Amino acid sequence: MLAFALAAVVGIVCAKLIWLQVVDAPALRAAAASLSSNEVAIEARRGTIYDRNGNVLAISVDCTTVYCNPREIEDVTAAARVLAADLGGDASSYVASLSADASFSYVRRKVDKDKAERLKEDLSAANVRGVYYLPDSKRQYPHGDVGGQVLGVVGTDGDGLSGLELYYNDVLAGTDGTMTMEVGQDGTPVAGGASQVIEAKRGTDIVISLDIDIQEVSERVIRSGVSTYKAASGSVVVTDPATGEILAACSTPLLAITDTSTIEEGALSLKPVSSSFEPGSIFKLITMAVGIDDGLITPDTRYSVPARTKVGDDYVRDDDGRDYTMDMTVREVLRRSSNAGTSLIAQGTIGADNFAAGISKFGIGQPSGVDFPGEAAGIVKARDEYDGASVGAMSFGQSLAFPMMQMVKAVGALANDGTLETPHFLVSKGGEKVAWDSPGTAVSKETADQVTDMMRTVVQEGTATSAQVKGYDVAGKTGTGEQADESGGYAAASYVSSLIGFAPAADAKVLVYVGLNGTPYLAQSSAAVLFSSIMGASLADLGIPPDA
Repeated sequence: MLAFALAAVVGIVCAKLIWLQVVDAPALRAAAASLSSNEVAIEARRGTIYDRNGNVLAISVDCTTVYCNPREIEDVTAAARVLAADLGGDASSYVASLSADASFSYVRRKVDKDKAERLKEDLSAANVRGVYYLPDSKRQYPHGDVGGQVLGVVGTDGDGLSGLELYYNDVLAGTDGTMTMEVGQDGTPVAGGASQVIEAKRGTDIVISLDIDIQEVSERVIRSGVSTYKAASGSVVVTDPATGEILAACSTPLLAITDTSTIEEGALSLKPVSSSFEPGSIFKLITMAVGIDDGLITPDTRYSVPARTKVGDDYVRDDDGRDYTMDMTVREVLRRSSNAGTSLIAQGTIGADNFAAGISKFGIGQPSGVDFPGEAAGIVKARDEYDGASVGAMSFGQSLAFPMMQMVKAVGALANDGTLETPHFLVSKGGEKVAWDSPGTAVSKETADQVTDMMRTVVQEGTATSAQVKGYDVAGKTGTGEQADESGGYAAASYVSSLIGFAPAADAKVLVYVGLNGTPYLAQSSAAVLFSSIMGASLADLGIPPDA
């Protein structure tokens, strides 16, 4: 019996040894390593963002992250006093980090290197132990806040939180490294102990299509315009319609990217991408393009336009208050921006099927494909959702809403011989040019040329005369969209006043779209003025000579 008992004990011990040394060995080794080592992430330096001309817009620079081992700090008050003197803030704000019940605690992340060096000297002079330093990097903006909304914000963990920093985070971010240090039982690094560093891998540089000078002008003009015309907000998009490259984009309130301690509500949102509005009369360009491309009308087709046109159960009138019937060509309908005439043509000549198919070819009601987070598709009825008022109301920009970027893409096709291009920011990454294929053709070149010629008339003689740029042939169209109120109708004297156009009209190099949201001013006396300023500056910046 004794021998049997001894054998059983020996068997149990052997089994336990086998379990510990073979089966459970990996887990035990990991646990032991966690007790005897401390692993800290080394943040990768993000790729640099350049504008189209090689100007640095966002770059990561070396800095230092300060951390501590609270178990080593003997005099928390003295340490906090030195930290406050060198890093700023109240001494009390550092107490929680310095006295945490842990062997690792962040004190301040992304500290300028000169401040970190001064802190190191002052802590040593005060005989404070337990504060340590890690190499780090942070974003710096050579052009200040210009383009901040497009660029976006980077968080303390080094990842993009908004804008292109978010959209292209996987390209820009790189791969973080690690530093593993041998520590004692209390978590204190062992002097001369083993340490292992896995270097961080830097992110990839990208070139974007922004022109920082055009961007600066756009931001300055729209900020001033919102104030001058008492608007709730304003937006600008500037593109090269031949490629879809976005030269400038912004909306108010603008984002102060150099100081994100307080961010104004809505500043992170780029409204031309994320917010939907009724486009108003600029949509008449699309309506007329559909009719011309289907062979149903020409610029010279003549209509007898009554003072009001029935649309569903309501009647549509013109903004000029005309109370009599008037003969108008299609060109004249656009020049006067006649709602009654446009509704008459859309309902009586184009028809619902052609209208629905035509606006779909322009991409209306579909995301534009812009490389920016948060794009909205808009609210545009499908053909099977049309009611008796749909075609008549939609034809002049009511009863549908979508972001400005869709209109940029659609009118860009008119400027580009009928060919659609995807609005985009990315030009190249890692030194390799990025190809953006055309989504297709909206209308024929002949149709695009005819609509462009009518747009010239609008700028030269119609509602957009304030959009003229001296010496240049400009094609454009105003839009004054009404805004819904809480009752479900339209608010009085609160418009989305806008103007979209391009120049030179015969060979467009620049397209500009300006919108003012919630303004009491009509487009011809507000958005058109801002358009002229931005278009003129853009043409000059790009070195495009005046027309002969």
